[in-house]
Amino acid sequence: MPEPKVASFPAIRGALKFYQVASIITGVMLLLLVAEMVLKYTPIHLELFAGGSGGLLWFAPVVEGPDGDLISTGDGFNLSLGILVAHGWFYVVYLFACFRMWSLMRWRFPRFIMLALGGVIPLLSFFMETRVARDVRAHLATREAADAAASAPAPTTEGIR
Repeated sequence: MPEPKVASFPAIRGALKFYQVASIITGVMLLLLVAEMVLKYTPIHLELFAGGSGGLLWFAPVVEGPDGDLISTGDGFNLSLGILVAHGWFYVVYLFACFRMWSLMRWRFPRFIMLALGGVIPLLSFFMETRVARDVRAHLATREAADAAASAPAPTTEGIR
């Protein structure tokens, strides 16, 4: 695989920061989504609402309709649905951050798949964020040290007796 160009190192550092922020936000949103799914689709059958007749934040029961579908009984802003939509849209931002990191670092395609899975497998984004940051920083430091050593003037042996 080709190595990233030294000229792209500032862009790589910026992409890494963007990836780290996107990874953490996506991971938190995914955990909220999992909690929402557990509350709604297990025998608990609850959804979280903001405002409405129940107050600032409250849980409303979800009942099974005649066709077997679940019907929300709450009024106000459905935070459960809001979490679902927010995670979906932010996952798109996360995929862009993954693609940018992957393309700048010139990694193989399976690495992109692993990065993308971080947004759909709970907790994986946190582990991937840590590993990617460590790998990228180590790679950049190694390359910069090698380039500095290569560009340093060689010591002359003239005049030494």
